[in-house]
Amino acid sequence: MKLLRDFCAAVEAEDAERFAALFTEDGVYHDVFYGAFTGRAGIADMIRDRFCRDATDFRWDMHDPVTNGTTLYVRYVFSYRSKMAESEGKRAMFEGVSIMTLRDGLIATYREIADTAPGFVDLGFAPERIARFAARQGKALRSQAEAARHLD
Repeated sequence: MKLLRDFCAAVEAEDAERFAALFTEDGVYHDVFYGAFTGRAGIADMIRDRFCRDATDFRWDMHDPVTNGTTLYVRYVFSYRSKMAESEGKRAMFEGVSIMTLRDGLIATYREIADTAPGFVDLGFAPERIARFAARQGKALRSQAEAARHLD
């Protein structure tokens, strides 16, 4: 699927504008690490000011896409080499699922469900840091409307 090939290629090339152009003008990218970014300018800033600040040598592969024309699900494997002081040079790898809504051939919303723990271990993060991140993910899950009937 061309959209997915372009998506991965833009991230791997660290090309923020090319990546943002894959989204609608009002598109939203919900990143598992950095939160939500809105509009092409915000999405380009995310690539430049977050992704490229903290990492380099990105590799992103998409597998087994399924779409009904308006929603796209795809499994991915993503990795990068860290630029962060405490893990500089280490490669972190994550597996996840991307969920995109599509409009006029572009991405209107992107969100992901990712298994982050193996990547954090790859980076050598302290258990307390991993626990804080997991707690944030849990809070985000509990705030979703779909989670309401699962809460006590």
